[in-house]
Amino acid sequence: MDIQGRFMGGSVRSFNLEPGQRLLDKYLVMDRLGAGWEGEVYRVRELATGIERTAKFFFPQRNPRDRAAIFYARKLHKLRQCPIVIQYYTRERMVLDGVTVSFLVSEFVEGELLSAFIRRHKGGRLSPFPALHLLHALARGIECIHQMGDYHGDLHSDNVIVSRYGLGFELRLLDLFHWGRPRAENIHDDVVNLIHIFHEALGGKAHYARLPPEIKAICCGLKRSLILKKFRTAGQLREYLETMEWGR
Repeated sequence: MDIQGRFMGGSVRSFNLEPGQRLLDKYLVMDRLGAGWEGEVYRVRELATGIERTAKFFFPQRNPRDRAAIFYARKLHKLRQCPIVIQYYTRERMVLDGVTVSFLVSEFVEGELLSAFIRRHKGGRLSPFPALHLLHALARGIECIHQMGDYHGDLHSDNVIVSRYGLGFELRLLDLFHWGRPRAENIHDDVVNLIHIFHEALGGKAHYARLPPEIKAICCGLKRSLILKKFRTAGQLREYLETMEWGR
């Protein structure tokens, strides 16, 4: 592998780790799971135990003095009691063709992105009742994060993994990475984004007119002011879902 050849304007664009490649004589690369602004994510296997993990590699230009990796590790550790948050294990550093790279090792979660989960249902949408269960699971998970004095900041259906579902949903969040102390605006953004995910799961604008009035009362026409007037926090949204009544 030659990541020096991936430098453009002094920046690493891709690590291009190959399946079967060994890292630090501790991990075996299985495959690449995805990429984002700050780096790439790979599925790896611990050589000593055979356990599969997730390894998030940070582009050096996005991680000066290791600030981004350390911040992300501390945030995951802080929120470790929240079931919706992926569990962090350790931080590693290695040299790839003369470039020092940091990566964080965390649990590997089986499942699929919520966006794909929605698309593969009939009509590319969920019916109201499973969509309500989905929203409740999301609201409960985000409520835990808010109670810990933090927030997500970028909730959408490509940042949520559905690991199991039935009567309820087991979910995990991706890209839990935002700088700065949480403000009321951050909490409100999370709540509004939860409603947007709910709206998307129901089929979006094309199907909104035919939804039951109880569902529309939650979506509030996707108007931020109306949503926040009704649900100031994820906890208020969860409580509403648990006590809502259906028309006769």
